[in-house]
Formats: sequence, structure tokens, C-alpha cells
Amino acid sequence: MKKFISIILFAFWCLLGFSQSNIRINNYWENTYYINPASMYSDYQFVASGAARKQWMGFPGAPETQYLTFAARIFTIKTQSNPMGQLGVKIYHDIIGYTEFINISPSYSYSARLNTKSLLNMGVSYKIQSVTYDIAKATLQSDGDPIMGGVETKWSDHNADVGVEFVGNALLVGASVQNLMSLFIKDKYLQTNSNFLYGMYRADIDDYFNLLLGVCAINNKNIYQGEFNVSGILKAKKLPVMQLGVLYRTKKETGVLFGVDLSENVRLACSYDYHFGDISHGSYGTPEVLLIWKFNKLKDCDCEELFK
Repeated sequence: MKKFISIILFAFWCLLGFSQSNIRINNYWENTYYINPASMYSDYQFVASGAARKQWMGFPGAPETQYLTFAARIFTIKTQSNPMGQLGVKIYHDIIGYTEFINISPSYSYSARLNTKSLLNMGVSYKIQSVTYDIAKATLQSDGDPIMGGVETKWSDHNADVGVEFVGNALLVGASVQNLMSLFIKDKYLQTNSNFLYGMYRADIDDYFNLLLGVCAINNKNIYQGEFNVSGILKAKKLPVMQLGVLYRTKKETGVLFGVDLSENVRLACSYDYHFGDISHGSYGTPEVLLIWKFNKLKDCDCEELFK
């Protein structure tokens, strides 16, 4: 366990000196399926979620991002004792200025039990990517520009994501490659490759309080970034389970995280982050909200002690 944590922390600190900002949701720790097709919820057959993020509010043309995901565990027989893996789909929508992205990503993942307290999940997803440029929305130097006005360009392409994720009793470690085909095909229409290495450790302090430590290293083309977060989970008898945490993202970006179990099956997570670099002169922060719905809890799955 110490080796896992040491490797991840080393990767994080190596990135601190030369990393830049990269756009994505903050609350992917709540459901790592957002960045890794291998991710599975151990004790539920169906998991649906949605997320929305308004990047750099007040800054003209800043990104607006929405996600929808759905994942279903599949079995060979009705008793749920012979799993065949998980089928899922992720829909991603992002608007940046006059550019609009829509990705639809069906996925398959399989879980191999290493022992009674650990699993290794492996997953792959196929990705349909749609890109639209609406130049009419661009800010032009003159209203009568004869070249730019009213031009709209659309195209679609195909890509793939792959990933692995180790799930233990108190440790979660994963690695994923997004837009794999972009590594081998130099096509200007393909979205750029992104790579993630992440880990989270849960310390059970007592029956009422847990501590979560997370670190993630990200590479996107020539952009390198590190992220670190720490959260506390309060489990009072007559109150819903609540989580409060902070994050730091290289360079010059920090934020707060909040999560609450609205019921046994529904969880709400919110975040707000602020960039202290040059972007701060035109922005007053980034809010984000995520909702997760888990249903059809598995029976006799021997997974209550796993991380997720």
C-alpha cells in the first residue's frame, strides 16, 4: 500500500513545476467513470449520473460543460452470482466560445477479483465525436467581415478510451487513456489525447469520521497538470452522510468540495474553484454540480468492504 501511495505522490510533485490548466469536472472522484471506462460501482447493478460545470464565470466564451452517464452490471443468471461485466454510456457536451463538442461513448468493462478484498477492473469505450464551429458567434474586429460572418462547419470522427482500476479496501488506483487513436493518427479533426494516473486513500478514523486523500496526474498533449485533494466524511446517526473538502490544481487553482447523501441511493456533490492566475481578472470562479443515482443493490456480492 505504501508503494502505491509513494508512486502517485511522486508523480504529482514532479508535475508541480511545469503544469498548466486543463478543463474537466472536479467531482470525478465521486464517480471515476467520468475519466475511466474501467470504473464500476461494486455494490449496485445500475448507476446513473449527470454533471454540469460553468467554467470561469464572467469570462467571455468560457467553457460550459455537461455530462450524462449510465452503467449497468450484466450477469449470466438472475441470481447475480455470475457477473459478465458492465455496459455503460457517457454523453459529453461542451461549448467553448463558438466551438461545440458532443461525444457519445458506449463502453464495456470487466472486473477480475484478485482476492476477497481487492478487484482489478478493465474497460474500453468507443467514442463518436462531433465538432461544430459557428463563426457567426465569434467576436470579430468589424461587423462587416466578409470572410468570417455566418460560417458554420461540422464534422464527426471516431476515437477510443481504455483504462484499468484497482479497487481495494481502503485504496483506489487507476490509469486511463482518453482519445487513444489521437496518439497514432495525426488528424486535425481528432480531439487531443489525455492521460490520467490517479489514486485515493481512505483512512477510517472512527465510526463517525473518514478521511480521504486523493492525487491525480494529467497529461493533455503538451499540457501537464497535478491535482491534490483532501476531504472529511462525517457519518452522524441522525444526519445524512456529508463530505467537505478542498482541492489544489496546478498552477494557481484551488477550490472547495461538498457532498451529501440525499438518500441511500441518491448523492449530490457540488464544488467551487477559483483560478488565481491571469484569468482571475475576468472571472469570479467556477461552480459545478453532480447528481448520482444508484439502484438495485446487489445481493451477496461480498463487496461491502471495498472502496466504492
